[in-house]
Amino acid sequence: MPLYMDVHIVPGVKARDVAKAHQKDMFHQGEYGCKCMTYWIDEQRENIFCLIDAPSKEAVEELHGKAHGLIPNKIIEVSPDVVSSFLGRIYDPSDAETTDDGLKVFADPSFRTLLLIKTADPVLSEHKQGRDKTYELMNRHNDTIRKNLAGHGGSEVEYGGTGFIISFRSASKAVSFALAVQKEMREYDSDASGIRIAISAGEPVENSNKLFGDTLQLAGYMCAIAGNMQIVVASAVKELAAKDHFQTRLSDVLVLAPQDEALLGSLFGSLEKNWQNTEFDIEDYCREMAMSKSQLYRKTIQLTGLSPNILLKEFRLEKAKDLMRKKPYSISQITFDSGFSSPSYFTKCFKKKYGILPMAYLELLH
Repeated sequence: MPLYMDVHIVPGVKARDVAKAHQKDMFHQGEYGCKCMTYWIDEQRENIFCLIDAPSKEAVEELHGKAHGLIPNKIIEVSPDVVSSFLGRIYDPSDAETTDDGLKVFADPSFRTLLLIKTADPVLSEHKQGRDKTYELMNRHNDTIRKNLAGHGGSEVEYGGTGFIISFRSASKAVSFALAVQKEMREYDSDASGIRIAISAGEPVENSNKLFGDTLQLAGYMCAIAGNMQIVVASAVKELAAKDHFQTRLSDVLVLAPQDEALLGSLFGSLEKNWQNTEFDIEDYCREMAMSKSQLYRKTIQLTGLSPNILLKEFRLEKAKDLMRKKPYSISQITFDSGFSSPSYFTKCFKKKYGILPMAYLELLH
C-alpha cells in the first residue's frame, strides 16, 4: 500500500493529547485498511505530522475523522526510505516512554535544517580538465563531504542530481558542517569551480506535494545565485544559529533577509512557470512580477548579480542540460523545449556559457 504523511495544525497542541489521538487512530485503523506507523509533534510550532500506510488519502481522512475528528490540513504520498533519511525514523522513537496508563508519549519535532550542495557538472569538468583530473577531484569532494558529515550529526538523503542533500536536526551543526567543508575543499581545490552550498529549513509538508519540497526549492534557488564555494543561508537558519555563528560577518557566506527570499521565490517561480514558452520575454517577466523594467532590473541585479535577460537565458540553459541528461533528444527539440527561438541562437548561447557545443556535450553525456 502507499505510505502517506499528513499535517495537522493545532493551536496549543500537547504531546500527551497527540498520544491519545494516535491511540484512537490505532484502535480504528483496521476498519479503514490502514496502519498508523508513527508521528512527529512540535508543541512550539503547534503542528503534528502523521505517517500512515493506507489504501488512499481518503482512507486517512476517514480514519482520523472517526477516531478523533482532527482532519488533516494536507496529505502527501511519501517513500519510507526518503522519510527515514530526512527524519531518522519511520516508527516510534526507540526511547519513547510509556506512562502508567499505557500511553507512549513523546515530543519529537519534524522541523529540519536542510543543506543542499551543488557540485560541478562532471561532463563540463571532464571537457575542461580531462577525465582523470575530474574524477580525482569528484572523489576527493565526496570524501570531504562524507568525512565531515560523520562528525556533525547530519543524514545524507538520496539525491538524483549532481551533489548532496543533507538533513540536520541542528541549524548550528549544519552551518558548522558547511564551513568545515568550505575550508577543507579550498585547501586542495582553490577554484572549487561549480560547488555551491545552500542552507534552508522547514517542515516536511507545506505547500509542495513532495517531502520537504518547499525547503528544497528555496535551497535550489539559493544555490543558483551563489558564487563558487559560497554558502548561502536562509533567514530562518540564521535566526536559529546566530549565537554560534553570526556574531561577526563570515567571509564567503551570504545571509538572506526574509524579503530577499520572497523576491527570490517570485523571480524563479515565474521562470519555472514560463521557461518553455518561447514567447516569454522581459515585458512578460515584468507583468508577472508586477514591476517596471527599471525595478525588475535593479532588484534582479541586486539579488542575483545578473540582469533579467541573462537570468532568463541562463535558467533556460540549465533546463536544457537537464533535458539532455534525461534523454538524447535532438538539438532542435532541446532548443524549442527549453524556450529558445532557434537552434543557432541556442548553440551560440550554450557555447558561450559552457565552452562546449551542445552536440559535443550530448556525445560526452551519452
